[in-house]
Amino acid sequence: MNKHLTLSAVIGLAGIMAQPVIANEFEVRGNIEVQGRYFFEEALHATQHNTQLSAAASPEFFWSWNNANDSFEFVPFARVDQHDEERTHWDIRELSWVHVSDVWETRVGVRRVFWGVTEFQHLVDIINQSDSVEDIDNEDKLGQQMVNFSLVQDWGIVDFFILPGFRERTFTGEEGRPGIPQINHDKAFYESSDEDEHLDWAVRWSQSIDDYEVALSWFEGTSRDPVFVSNLSQGSIELIPYYQLISQLGIEFQANLEEYLWKLETIYNNNKTESYWALQGGLEYTQYGIFESSADLGWLAEYGWDERGKNSVANNQNDLFVGTRLALNDIQSTELLMGLSYDMDYSSSSFLVEASRRFGNSFKLSLDVRLFESENLRDPVYQFRQDDHVQLTAQYFY
Repeated sequence: MNKHLTLSAVIGLAGIMAQPVIANEFEVRGNIEVQGRYFFEEALHATQHNTQLSAAASPEFFWSWNNANDSFEFVPFARVDQHDEERTHWDIRELSWVHVSDVWETRVGVRRVFWGVTEFQHLVDIINQSDSVEDIDNEDKLGQQMVNFSLVQDWGIVDFFILPGFRERTFTGEEGRPGIPQINHDKAFYESSDEDEHLDWAVRWSQSIDDYEVALSWFEGTSRDPVFVSNLSQGSIELIPYYQLISQLGIEFQANLEEYLWKLETIYNNNKTESYWALQGGLEYTQYGIFESSADLGWLAEYGWDERGKNSVANNQNDLFVGTRLALNDIQSTELLMGLSYDMDYSSSSFLVEASRRFGNSFKLSLDVRLFESENLRDPVYQFRQDDHVQLTAQYFY
């Protein structure tokens, strides 16, 4: 748990205590889950296992008062894993006070903020750090301490962020799978002399114009994506995360044109090692009410490009993505997503299936499948070439 979260919690609670808190609404909700993974092949590393069980809980506490103009939310998270000591962890996802006015909002404390429009990669999403012990797709995020002021005008929404304290990316341990046991996050180091106490900031403008949505953002601070430095320790190679200072421009564009949804994310990342442009873009075509039913079938295609090419530490430097999404739009919220990514530099591929269905009002069952194929040592996917697995998650919501 990052020490700066304690400070953020105090800041958020101080904001609450400064208000005359007479709750108009108090709500407790959340979920608990049991998750199992089964790997089809023997692990590359002797410390890893073919099966993995874990349990997690994420309660949510919500208060509102002042005619709902003020609210407070607290969302802790914890997981216990059968094998991986690093995946047995806890975090504060949300601990924040929000005040809403007619033309502005303030949000203080620990929060999660999402930026982006594309399906298979979110280049511009930079506020929160990835919680990579949860999954390798970087969709799960750690809570970020922040002060956020949002100005709402006819010409757009402008968000200003002050981000005190940096959170290092989480990584699986020696027994974690899929994972890279050679990563030694205990030796992580920084370009900034302030290390994880560097004060980051960001600003973002967004606007919807008819069928179009556009956003521009600027970030100054410590990169959420580490560069890995090789080090020889006790006769073996270890990978040490190095966190650079960066300036990043982000551009988001989405067009909703009848059955077509066009998406684009572009960034320019300026740093002392190698500045670069990168983009992720494509389209989604949806067939509504297929076979005269309530179900919708979507077809997705995206392309990811990174100016650094094979020197990129990112997985998607020259990659094509295709997929399909099925939403039955039934009472059980049955959904299915299948996607294939192909790396045109390394001729490698990965395949995913994400399916979910509710049972009654409180239970949800999710099935995830991930398959990897790579034969090139330089390819980042090569580290997971024997980590094909199926994951089953049962959740209870209350």
